[in-house]
Amino acid sequence: MTIVQPTLSLWGDDSPGWDDDAASTPAASSATRASNGLEGRGGAAPRLPSGSGQVGTRRAGSDAFVALRAHTERILARSEDRVAWLRARAMGITATDVARLASLHAVEAVVTDKRYGSRFSGNAYTEHGKDREPVIAAWVAATHGIQPSDALFHASTNRAHLATPDGVGHDASGRLVLAEIKTTGSTWRRIPRHYLRQMWWQQYVLGAERTLFVWERHDGFVPVADEPECRWVERDDDQIRGLIVLADMVLDKLRGFRQG
Repeated sequence: MTIVQPTLSLWGDDSPGWDDDAASTPAASSATRASNGLEGRGGAAPRLPSGSGQVGTRRAGSDAFVALRAHTERILARSEDRVAWLRARAMGITATDVARLASLHAVEAVVTDKRYGSRFSGNAYTEHGKDREPVIAAWVAATHGIQPSDALFHASTNRAHLATPDGVGHDASGRLVLAEIKTTGSTWRRIPRHYLRQMWWQQYVLGAERTLFVWERHDGFVPVADEPECRWVERDDDQIRGLIVLADMVLDKLRGFRQG
């Protein structure tokens, strides 16, 4: 479920999950804008670029984004404490916010929602996503060893950069990996671009290398398959750099309103 609360306050740089279908419609229409194909358990995988097999690219110079402190030392709140979790989210910019930052034009819209809150409070699709997330998360844990997480993390270099991935774990090499869970009434052939931005931001905040993107398709809120589909999304530091620029523009504008 996408949560947007009015911004309460913002930390400076030096200061000490649920998501489901689109927030307003069952069909994620922005899926057609993505440039990356999907593969999963539900059918034949589309052809991918030679030597790829995943979404995203690990870029040279990515050490600039390596977490300086372990992610477990950077937890601000957990969703089980709803009030503390919402207050902590309101103090910065989250992966849900960053998912909307497709361009400079989107900055103003995010700033407005951060200042005044969103009018959207949920619908049948978000309720379905909340109901199904624990079931799908259990499947992810059983098949990939990525455990469910309700923690809100901040980035090692900026406490106003926030993320709450649906799952956190380690691969066989000990690298940090994440999971992001969605439900949809649509047949996705490409990962919706806003979900890619959400995952890249989460990877940056936690210092993760890749994310398992897991989606369950339903027809009239009844799952169409016994198991969800999934796809690994690799970290892309070029994309992350651009998102940091846009996110900081949002934060700067919010600070300006506070100081004004």
